Amino acid sequence: MGAGSFPGSSSGRPARPVLDRDEVDRALTRLDAEHEAIETSLLALQDHAGRRLLEGAGLTGVTKERWAAAEQSITLLWGYFDAYKAAVDGARELRERRRWPSREDLVELTERLRGESVTVAGAALPTTLTGPARLTERFTLEQLVHRMNELYARSLDLVVAADAVWSALPARIDLLAAELHRTRGLAHSVGVRPGEHPAGDDLESITDELTGLRAQVVSDPLAFWVSAAGSSAPGGGRPDTERYDRAARALEDVRREIEAVLTVRQDAEMRLLRLRDVLSRADRTLTEARAARGEVLAKIAASEVPAVSGPPTALQERLVAAAEYRRHSQWHRLSPLLEALEREAEDELLRARESLTAVTAPLAVRAELRGRLDAYKAKVARHGMAEDPLLIERYDAARRMLWSAPCDLRVAEEAVLRYQRAAAEVLVPRQPGPVDHRGES
Repeated sequence: MGAGSFPGSSSGRPARPVLDRDEVDRALTRLDAEHEAIETSLLALQDHAGRRLLEGAGLTGVTKERWAAAEQSITLLWGYFDAYKAAVDGARELRERRRWPSREDLVELTERLRGESVTVAGAALPTTLTGPARLTERFTLEQLVHRMNELYARSLDLVVAADAVWSALPARIDLLAAELHRTRGLAHSVGVRPGEHPAGDDLESITDELTGLRAQVVSDPLAFWVSAAGSSAPGGGRPDTERYDRAARALEDVRREIEAVLTVRQDAEMRLLRLRDVLSRADRTLTEARAARGEVLAKIAASEVPAVSGPPTALQERLVAAAEYRRHSQWHRLSPLLEALEREAEDELLRARESLTAVTAPLAVRAELRGRLDAYKAKVARHGMAEDPLLIERYDAARRMLWSAPCDLRVAEEAVLRYQRAAAEVLVPRQPGPVDHRGES
């Protein structure tokens, strides 16, 4: 049967082409498949784990508000679907009355398949602030499918988002809480407790945060959902894990602190022995510096000799306190004290060595002058000039000054320079080459 058209209604609607039998059959086949697909999707939404969780949860916040609207949408969806099913069944029943439908049948089928033939009662329509918008609403089958698709996509997006948050965050929070419980037990074993150690206070804070976070995630999952920009797929987005990640990082910091305390417990005795050795070396070095200072003051005249500080008694007292902490297993107090003592003990040893170097500097200068004097004497002797009267006189004068006590380094250095100049003058005629003029003005 060829396609025709039926006249417009009295309302002035334009004439609609009349479908022929084959077009009607193809349209009904498509609608049957579409009906099955819609029903399958609605049943899947009805059985979705996220929807069941939303129905049974004590919701709060944004999730409570959005789920209340989504429940209305799902109810409306089923109302639309029932109207859609009834319209398709009615058209199917009309088509099956005759193998070869009459023109009147085709006009009616065309109206049912293409026209606004589906009437939805007001009970199935969404409400506004002033009540139902209309008592009834009319759709074409295509319009009704489009409306159902919109409602279904919004409802499924909410359900999938809530389910994704519930699937991701509570389990992770529980794992972190289990790790927190183990860390708390370890912390208590080494004396890290709230009010006694900052890490103990941090553990309390993390515990409160995880407890509150889990309760909020369970009651308001959509508050922890970040939608993907530009995504139209249901559930396009990801759970917001910022608070969880922050708590995890804080716990990791505390765990490292506890491990540091445990390390202190394991090697405390070795570190204390090493500290005692460093402080002992510093004390011996200072003792040597004080003895050297007395020697310098006795043997070197007109020289500025720096004072030598006393033994590091404050460090020794803190070392005793560290030993007490170890004896009473106060590892959380011992850990920072040992770290500070190790730095300060090394600094103290360095200062002691610098003090010894500064104190013995005049003796080093005297030794250098003695070595220089003997080196020039040996040089003169190699050239057969050891018996030169002037050289003998100047050598003896320099030697008396360098080997007498107290030794005036300034005067002794002048005497050594006079001997050097005299030696150079004697040696120049016999040994061409550069002459050492050090000290000449």
